[in-house]
Amino acid sequence: MDPNNLQLDPGGFLVWIIVGLVAGFLASRVVKGGVGYGLIGDLVVGLLGAVIGGFVLGFFIHGSVGLFGSIVVAFIGAVILLFIVRSVGSRRSHA
Repeated sequence: MDPNNLQLDPGGFLVWIIVGLVAGFLASRVVKGGVGYGLIGDLVVGLLGAVIGGFVLGFFIHGSVGLFGSIVVAFIGAVILLFIVRSVGSRRSHA
């Protein structure tokens, strides 16, 4: 492992599903104002958020962040993703 990269190390597949669900659920509540995207939608948002958050925060954080840190990183990435989707979606609806 390269010590200069952010390592999201919560564990196996089941833990990543839980991290994705928690991060996606929280991000959808924060960005959308209290309404989630459903179980699958929140999972996808959270897992994609983990990838985005890991990439963006990898420039600032080095090393492993553990389970709680992985949820925080995934949440931040999911919020970024939802803001991008929301801004693109609002442009299309006005065109």
